[in-house]
Amino acid sequence: MKKNILSYLVYAAVALPLGGVGVGLLSSCNDYLDVDAPSKYTLDFVYSQKSEVERALNGVYSQVLVGDLYGNNYQRSFILNSDVDMAISSSSAHSHTTYQRFDCDDEGGEILKFWTAAYRLIEYANIFVKAAEASPVYYLTDDEGNATTTPDPEMLQWVGEAKCLRAMVYHDLVVMFGDVPFSFEPTNDRGVKEMLPVTDREEIQKTLIADLQQAAAGMASTTSTTVERCSKEYAQALIARIALTAGGYSLRPDKSNPRAYGSMQRPANYQDYYRTAMTYADNVIKAGTHKLSNSYQDVFVNECNYQVVNNDDPIFEIPFARESTGNTGYVQGPTYSDYEGATVGVWGKCDGGARLNAFYRFQFRNGDARREFVNGLWYYSYYTNAEGNLADSVYIRNDYSVHNNKWSKLWTSAGQALGNTTTGSTGINFPYMRYADVLLMYAEAANEVNNGPTDEAMDCLRQVHSRAFRNVEDGDAAFYTEAAASKEAFLKAVLDERKWEFAGENSRWRDLVRTNTYGEELVYSFLRYYSAGMQNVGSFTGFEDAINEHDGYTTDAGYIDNLPSRVYYHTYNIDEVNTYGLHQYRNQLYGYLVDGNGTVLQNYPNQTMQSLRIYNAYRPMSAPITSAITRGGFKAKSWLYADFYKWGNDANGQPVDQCKYSYYGYIRCDDSGNLWIIRDGALTQFSGLAALNDLPPVRYILPYPGTVIQRSSGEYKNYYGY
Repeated sequence: MKKNILSYLVYAAVALPLGGVGVGLLSSCNDYLDVDAPSKYTLDFVYSQKSEVERALNGVYSQVLVGDLYGNNYQRSFILNSDVDMAISSSSAHSHTTYQRFDCDDEGGEILKFWTAAYRLIEYANIFVKAAEASPVYYLTDDEGNATTTPDPEMLQWVGEAKCLRAMVYHDLVVMFGDVPFSFEPTNDRGVKEMLPVTDREEIQKTLIADLQQAAAGMASTTSTTVERCSKEYAQALIARIALTAGGYSLRPDKSNPRAYGSMQRPANYQDYYRTAMTYADNVIKAGTHKLSNSYQDVFVNECNYQVVNNDDPIFEIPFARESTGNTGYVQGPTYSDYEGATVGVWGKCDGGARLNAFYRFQFRNGDARREFVNGLWYYSYYTNAEGNLADSVYIRNDYSVHNNKWSKLWTSAGQALGNTTTGSTGINFPYMRYADVLLMYAEAANEVNNGPTDEAMDCLRQVHSRAFRNVEDGDAAFYTEAAASKEAFLKAVLDERKWEFAGENSRWRDLVRTNTYGEELVYSFLRYYSAGMQNVGSFTGFEDAINEHDGYTTDAGYIDNLPSRVYYHTYNIDEVNTYGLHQYRNQLYGYLVDGNGTVLQNYPNQTMQSLRIYNAYRPMSAPITSAITRGGFKAKSWLYADFYKWGNDANGQPVDQCKYSYYGYIRCDDSGNLWIIRDGALTQFSGLAALNDLPPVRYILPYPGTVIQRSSGEYKNYYGY
């Protein structure tokens, strides 16, 4: 049964500052701090009893769950646009909050909320770690009740958990903001008037790695705990992630010119970090406590059904509580519209706003089961039926993006559904760390350290890739041959695998930053939308062949100049799958995978609501051979169709604004049809594919919140052109 982490308060007077930089135990007239009243419990009382120490640890966990941090913003607001994750924009003007398209500023509200929640969590963790390590119950006692020098294993575990949570949020702050204020000391111990110093990101990363190395030694394995709590394997996997990030590229500021966007750099000793990543990923692998036995789909459907699986892919799941915390499965999955606050079904409204790139589904290799599961081309809404009653119906999603079907409230069994008037606070866990990630981190690190793929690295890649191809006869053998060709080919294979594997997990843009390939991928992502829009008004851009080649297609078989502009489909229910002989259309079937005999191999997660059988989602075709299907005495089902990629403006012969401005802060098209790259805030004309040799860095780094800057009295400063 899923163990919920309740919102206990830490039994210390922890306060939230306006701006989130520091918190304290004492009230102060300094307007930099806004301090809550002290708790009635003292630290001495709380940390003198193990039962109270554990409750205090729950208070640290409670700070992870808030919507401003991992409950919502991490899963939606701060997943930046790429060739995988996508937030569409039609605005041709600057905005405070367009984080995904690299065009926000320090007034963006979600930035302040994330920053504040992150430093609140850090303060809770700092207090817990320091007080627990100084606690009289930290050490075991002898038979006479005297303290020994041997730490209590439970206390070591709890301190390790708090250190993991602290490292997790510091790591995300560094990735998102670069150099940030950093300290392991609680605010009151530093003094309420002392500013938390901004620390270089590499120093932070080294400190986090050393702290986790010390903590992991005393932590329990997931064989004796749960993936809803931090374990030894999670601590080691987190070391690998931080080290891989530290060894990769990141955007560094030009402090002599704050208006410049900076430059992409990596440390001179980057291979040392890759060795650390390889070592600690290998530790997790050799522990043997995790594997990839369940199907890819089942990993996430289990989460949607509140099933905690401790020995498979998830290593650490953020443990949200039903009807209390977390929007997992509300922001993802198909939209499910309500009427007067309720839905006809028992699942309640689904937002469905965390979307995927419209061209993402074309990036998969044929036979990859992830393609059909993740890319959602349908949604639900109500209508009034012939009897005058409200009913649900399924509709095709012919939009600028598709739904991310990895999680959804709709995948929850009807018996566990939250109710037809519910919205968010689903309580569905989010997998912050998975074993598939560990395997691919090892593969990437080993390839770099050894100047090419080792047998062990190839095996790690194979484990992840083969799970998605279990129903393919040769298991996509050609993929491994291509990957083994060189160091560069193997890195591409690993990054492709991560692209297919981690949609919606706040991974893709980070992978592209780390490998200094973000700018190139953004250009191609923009050109896909731009080219589709231009084709719709009868013009080819000249970029089509390059896009096809980049995406691994031959020019005469590429999709970008042969998009399936009319897609045929019909609705179906669970009892129609075999009756209509849908196994004959296995390559065009959404929702089900069936073998040649019609046996269902992989079910659509919701077997109550309708779904779509889509005939030609991947290639241009004429209408199906027959306009209807008749099988087993069922009434013939007529084909419906929808027109896709109608993204041209006939009035001016250009793409619509959604194609022009969704990457606004990096590359865009103006109203005269000119293409522009943004370099240090200035528009420079895009000179075609030759420009790929001299692309500016992507300004993915977020600014410090304006409130934080103001309250620092000049101590903190924004760079990167903010």
